[in-house]
Amino acid sequence: MPKKRSSMLVGVSVCVCIGGGLWGLSSLNFRESTSNPTEVVTSLAATEATPVETTPPAVVKKSFNDLLKLYSSIPLSDAHNHDASDSKYISMQNMWKRDAMDRVILFGDVSESSAIRTDAYAWDAYIERPDFFVPYFSGFDLHDPSSLETVRNNLEQGYFGLGEIAAASYNSPVVSKVQWKAKDPMDGFLPQIYELCAEYQAPILIHIDPPNGFVIDKLEEALAAHPKTTFIFGHANAYNSPENIKRLLEKYDNIYMDFFAGFTVFNLESSNRIEDFLPVMKQFPDKFMLSTDSGFGLASEDAAIEAMYRVMDAIGDPALIKKVAYDNLDAILRNEPATKTQKEAILKKDAGRDVTKLTKLEAGKLLWGK
Repeated sequence: MPKKRSSMLVGVSVCVCIGGGLWGLSSLNFRESTSNPTEVVTSLAATEATPVETTPPAVVKKSFNDLLKLYSSIPLSDAHNHDASDSKYISMQNMWKRDAMDRVILFGDVSESSAIRTDAYAWDAYIERPDFFVPYFSGFDLHDPSSLETVRNNLEQGYFGLGEIAAASYNSPVVSKVQWKAKDPMDGFLPQIYELCAEYQAPILIHIDPPNGFVIDKLEEALAAHPKTTFIFGHANAYNSPENIKRLLEKYDNIYMDFFAGFTVFNLESSNRIEDFLPVMKQFPDKFMLSTDSGFGLASEDAAIEAMYRVMDAIGDPALIKKVAYDNLDAILRNEPATKTQKEAILKKDAGRDVTKLTKLEAGKLLWGK
C-alpha cells in the first residue's frame, strides 16, 4: 500500500485529554528497549593450553531510522490519538509524514464539556483529509438522556466511533475528575449507547482504571449483554498484565485491545516488556491494534511512534505485524456502512451513483476527498 502525505499541548485541558491514557505516573524515564536486539558476538579463540578470555556479547539497538527503513512500507495506524485538543494535529503533519504514518484515529478531550469543541476539531481535520484522519467523539454526558441524541446524530453525520469514553476511573489523577465519567461500564445511558454503536457498527474506545476488580466485572457484563457492539479497551497494556488481557479475549469475541506501545517500551512503571505480550498477540492475531495515546508520559509523541515500530520489530512475523499495525483496525472501519445522511449528500452531488453498498470510509472520500 503506497504511503500517503502526511507542538506541544498547552493548558490544563490538554493534560485532561491525554490523561485518559494513563494514571499514577511518578518517574518518567526512558529505558533501553530489548526487543529483538541484534547481537554482535566475539568469537572464541582456543589454544592448546587455555581458552582465550573474551568480552561479553555486545547488544546493538536498532535506531529509529533503522526501523523506518525496515518497516515504513507497512501501513501503520495510530488507534488512539488526542491531537484534536487545541488543534495540535495541524502541527503534527510533518512528523506523521516523516514517520510514515498512514492513518490517525483522532479525538480530543475525554468525557467532559470541552470535548464538544475538540470533537468539532476532529471533524474539521477529517473533512480536510478524509484519507488520513478518522474522527471519534466523546462530548456527551452519559448520565443525560440527551446523550442518546448526540451519539445518534454524530454517528449519522459520519463520525466513525466513540472515544475516548471514561467508562470508569478511580486511580487517574486526571480522568477520575472529569465531569462526565461513568462509575462503571454499565452506568448511566451506556447500555443504550452500546446499542446505538451496534446499530451503526461503530466501535467504542473506553478508558477503564484500574484494569481489575468490579469495573472489569461490569465490563464483562457489558460485553456479554451487547455482543454486537465492538469494544476497544483503551491502552489495555498500561498497568495491566498479559494474563488479564488473555482472559478477556478468551471469553469475548467483541473486545479488541488498544496497545499503547510507548508505555511498555519506554515507561519505567511498566512491569512488562514487549516480549511478555507476544504470546497473547500470537494467540489472538486479529484483536490488537497499536497506538500512541499522543505520547502521554513520554519525551515526545515522536517517541510514542518509535515505540510502535519497536513493537513491530519485536513481533517479527510479517503477517502479524501487518495485522497489528493496520489491518485489524482497518477491518472494523471498513465494516461500517455509509449512513442515510451520507448517501443523500452523495446523491445530491451524483444522482446516478449506486450507494446501496457504500461504506462510511468510501462515503467520506466521495464527500470530502480532494
